[in-house]
Amino acid sequence: MKENMLNPLEVAGSVYKFKMENDRVRVLNPTFKPGDKAVMHHHPDHVVYVLAAGKMKLTSMGKTDVLDLKAGDAIFINAQSHEAENIGQTTLDLLVVELKK
Repeated sequence: MKENMLNPLEVAGSVYKFKMENDRVRVLNPTFKPGDKAVMHHHPDHVVYVLAAGKMKLTSMGKTDVLDLKAGDAIFINAQSHEAENIGQTTLDLLVVELKK
């Protein structure tokens, strides 16, 4: 599947909301209620800023990580396709800043 077919706004629009875009970045605001899942989607290199804490399962290329995200955390993630699921008991609110080359 091509990366442009894995746009999180298209494949996981119930979770991802568009904030802004220019020639340098695209900013998204995903909000995951407990049990919400964003099916396989792609991001270029990106920074995730945690607005509201929660626990997320991130699956990419057969590898699964469980992230215990605290409000105020900022995480850099290399370009990848992944699936994301809120496996915690709280609503997880994030700000995703995708970097453009």
